[in-house]
This record gives sequence, C-alpha cells and structure tokens, in this order.
Amino acid sequence: MAKPTGTPAPKPQVKSPAGKAQPRKGDKGGTQTAPVEKTRPKGTGEVPPRLRERFRTTVIPALMKERGYTNPFQVPRLEKIVINMGVGEGKENAKVLDFATADLQAITGQKPVVTRAKKSIANFKLREGVPIGTKVTLRGARMYEFLDRLINIALPRVRDFKGVPPKGFDGRGNYALGLREQLIFPEIVYDKVDKVRGMDISIVTTARTDEDAKALLTHLGMPFRE
Repeated sequence: MAKPTGTPAPKPQVKSPAGKAQPRKGDKGGTQTAPVEKTRPKGTGEVPPRLRERFRTTVIPALMKERGYTNPFQVPRLEKIVINMGVGEGKENAKVLDFATADLQAITGQKPVVTRAKKSIANFKLREGVPIGTKVTLRGARMYEFLDRLINIALPRVRDFKGVPPKGFDGRGNYALGLREQLIFPEIVYDKVDKVRGMDISIVTTARTDEDAKALLTHLGMPFRE
C-alpha cells in the first residue's frame, strides 16, 4: 500500500475552561498558561459605610455653615482610629494574649498586632521586649464601620450610660475614650470570653482645635455628656 504524501496535519490544541486555545506541551514556543484575571482586594462589603456617606452628604454642609468654612476641604475629617487592649498578664501566660487578640479581631474585623514593652521596669517585673498588649489601627471603610457600631450599638449597651465624657480631647483635635469591658460589642460571644478586659479607643482627626473635633464627632453622632 502506498504511503500518504504531503505535510502532516497539525496537532490539535487543548481548549482551556475559558474557551481559549492553549498549545500542547512540546509545541514550538513552549507551554503557555491562560491569563489570570486580577482580583480586587477584599473590602468590607459591597455596601459603602453609611457613616461615610452621611459625612459626605450631611456633615460637610452642616459644618461649613456652622463653623464658617468656605471650602469643603477645610472641614475636619477622621484620619484613623486606634484600639489598644492592654494585657499585663501576657508576660506570664502567652495564651491569655491569644484570647485578647481574638476578641479584638472579632470586634474590628482586622488582625491586631502585638505590642511589646519598650524598656525594662523592675518595680513591675517588666523586661524589654515582653508582649504586654495588642492593638489595631483602622482606616478607610473599616474605620467608619467601627465608629458606627460603637456609637449606635456598643455604647448604648453600657450600664447606666449617660454619654461619653467631653474632656477626652488632647488639645490637638484628637479624642480618647476608655471602655471597661469588651462584652458591649455584639461580635463577642459571652460563653467564649475567658476574662473581661477593657480597651482604649483613640480617634485621630485632622482638626486643629478641640472645638472643631468635637463639632465633627457630634455631627457624626457621638453622644457627649452634658
């Protein structure tokens, strides 16, 4: 029987799941992979924070009228929120620090960092570099969502709550607030808490004076005590 003449038929190409043809291994040009689609980093959800939308639509015009600003960019705004939880017994029992880190991560939705002692203090039996707490710095959408939950959910659950003290400003437009227990946040499950711990919340703003910062927080809904 005569052998067929002519050029051999090209090898079939393998179809990728996306429908794009990919060369087989061994073809001229090497093995190529399908292009990978770039994914956006995970955020806090598809719905924008309602407190940030309120700031843009309501708070900025109100502060411009009240404080006499001529430009919207002169209006003070939130820069960051720092939540710090001190764990003094963490230098003796590392497991306690894990509980505090888990509580703070559940409250803020962000992984905390461990804070360590900057210097040794003999009276407190403290050595330099020993873990003594955990903290989280929130910016952007998570910052507004945390402040919204703090104002509207957590603070009203405090027993005999009459408002936050108005003397927590530092003279440069920043406000500090202390909480005695983490149980006021609905993200904390009471049965899984090993110990009641407090935390310090520092709200950093771009305001230059305490009066401007207080006006900003008041319009955002912070319930100051009269």
